[in-house]
Amino acid sequence: MFFHAEAADIFIPDGQGVENALAKTTHMAITAHQDDIEMMAAQPIIECFQREDLWFSGVVITDGRGTPRAGRYKDFADEEMSAVRTQEQFKAAMIGKYAAQVVLGYPSATIKNGMQKEPVEDLVQILRMAKPQFVYTHNLADKHDTHVAVALKVIAAIRALPSDERPEKLYGCEVWRGLDWLLDDDQVKMDLSEHEDLQIALLRVFDSQIAGGKCYDLASMGRRRANATFSEAHSTDASTGLSYAMDMSPLIMEPNQDPLDFVQSLLERFAQDVTGRLKRLR
Repeated sequence: MFFHAEAADIFIPDGQGVENALAKTTHMAITAHQDDIEMMAAQPIIECFQREDLWFSGVVITDGRGTPRAGRYKDFADEEMSAVRTQEQFKAAMIGKYAAQVVLGYPSATIKNGMQKEPVEDLVQILRMAKPQFVYTHNLADKHDTHVAVALKVIAAIRALPSDERPEKLYGCEVWRGLDWLLDDDQVKMDLSEHEDLQIALLRVFDSQIAGGKCYDLASMGRRRANATFSEAHSTDASTGLSYAMDMSPLIMEPNQDPLDFVQSLLERFAQDVTGRLKRLR
């Protein structure tokens, strides 16, 4: 495959070749940054772990150059940080036994530019070769600009495929804003009760972030446990870990639907639930 960014790279943990690795992919996460995959897409990683019939692959779009840094990494130049973060992502792919890990190597500014089509073209290539059944990306209500920009480019790439080559489902996952505010009927609940040690190991691979001042490992595992407990008020915990996603599949099944209208409808349902309860109980 030809990718536009010079920094693009592909890692195949079992060394079986790019085409074979992507062709067997059933679940794929497409994210903005190194470590986003492991924070938001633990459920498909777990589902595919040590299976021969299900395979997980990851795609990271940015180069990681602009990450905040502190501690032992505080004096690292942008190029050094980019190299470190890519190697951490490849290590996570080894631990999680991913089929493939792609790093497209774009600056965040390129991704946030809605006129830049190169990232979309790269994603179309990947999706055409892999044909995953399920795609996981950032949700459209995330508060990180680059995350939302990636979600929009994923939607554009899937819409560019013939209808019979599109994935069955597109899920928008939580990172920089939880999704517990979604109404129960709008939530996709992903059970993370299994392989807790694997989940922790995947998060702790990213030492450049944790030692650099962001406790993503503790925060992610804490959110998962909190979600499991607070997801249901009138019954005991059904799981020990839970993450949420919004089902964004209508945006690829109905290509004319505006993502803005899609999110607005979710927000309106939430607002109606809150105001309706207050009116009923006051």
